[in-house]
Amino acid sequence: MATTSLLIYDGDCGFCTTTAAWIEHQLPVDSATVTPWQWLSEEHLAARGLTLDDVRRKVWWSGPRGSVGGAKAIAAALRATRGHWALIGVILATPPMSWLAIPGYWLTARYRHKLPGATPACATRRPSS
Repeated sequence: MATTSLLIYDGDCGFCTTTAAWIEHQLPVDSATVTPWQWLSEEHLAARGLTLDDVRRKVWWSGPRGSVGGAKAIAAALRATRGHWALIGVILATPPMSWLAIPGYWLTARYRHKLPGATPACATRRPSS
């Protein structure tokens, strides 16, 4: 089990990279690492209970309590930030908002190629819930 938290995202996608950089900027110093899955070895992922297939499909938050993907990963990453963003993370993780966050994440991931900062790689990978 990992002892430090890690946000794993698609480094080939401009929208994902911009979003991950924004989250990283909101995190307290040395509280977590934000890294594209392309920089991680299969062994590193396996140590966190993840596979290449997992990280190619959606964003992941991995930490001492395990790994969560998709909308739960975004909520967990926001909960680790400072101030009102942490509160938004709590809200996104709590029903009924958590129920709405799942299709919201899926729609964002599905149409990320149409969002600001998108790259051609954004259109080639399809999300899963």
